[in-house]
Amino acid sequence: MKTYKEYLLPACFLTLFGCASNGDLNNVRNDVDQVKSRLFTVEKDLGGIRSESRSDLESMGKSVRADVTAIRKIAADIQASFDSAKADSAVINGKIDDIFISMKKTEDELARYRVDADQRILSLEDKLLKLSADLEEIKKKLASSSKTSQPDGTSQEDSLYLKGLDTFKNGDMPAARESFTSFLAQNPKHELAANAQYWIGETYYSEKSYELAIIAFQEVIKNYPGKEKVPAAMLKQAMSFRGIKDLKSARFVLKKLIESYPKSEEAKKGREILKELK
Repeated sequence: MKTYKEYLLPACFLTLFGCASNGDLNNVRNDVDQVKSRLFTVEKDLGGIRSESRSDLESMGKSVRADVTAIRKIAADIQASFDSAKADSAVINGKIDDIFISMKKTEDELARYRVDADQRILSLEDKLLKLSADLEEIKKKLASSSKTSQPDGTSQEDSLYLKGLDTFKNGDMPAARESFTSFLAQNPKHELAANAQYWIGETYYSEKSYELAIIAFQEVIKNYPGKEKVPAAMLKQAMSFRGIKDLKSARFVLKKLIESYPKSEEAKKGREILKELK
């Protein structure tokens, strides 16, 4: 297809030099008209294309803007959900902290109650042991008829021993200890010698002189094997070790007590104390 310029140039040359005929001019004019018509058609097509492109671009722009708006809304919803979850988490954490604080207070109260209960139990058991010992000693005293009697019916040795028990019950530990010590010095082979030595340890224990109590109870364990006061002396010796924070020695004595006298009441108490020391 000839271009517009290709038609114009020959026409110009023909006009300038006067060599073209009327028929040739008509042909040129027709060609020019065709070119114009084609140019018009092309421009019309381009206008249509521009219009469609503009319409498509506007449609795409609207779609993109709608998508951006939807994405922003989703992002805003997610942020709102996150903020709500964060607030809920803070509330839950606060409640958990309150629960832990309440549990800690309860544990502390239980621990104080346990310590107080243990002290009361130990005090009651000590009293029971002492009453049991007193009863046994009275029975032995009444059964003994070979000793010299005092005006009140008791022997001189028993009188000194009973004096020690009375002063112990009255809370005068030094005086009780002196009576028991005198009794042992005068009657080292007496059937109540182990008991007297045990009560000497009790006087030290009551005064919280735990080191001296340990030594006194050890005398019962070492010098009077087989006597009924040995398990009680071992239990109180272990408790004295606990009093000076020597838990290793306390556990050792308790295990020895349980091993040697497994069915005794002292062994039963020893097992409970041993659990506390672990």
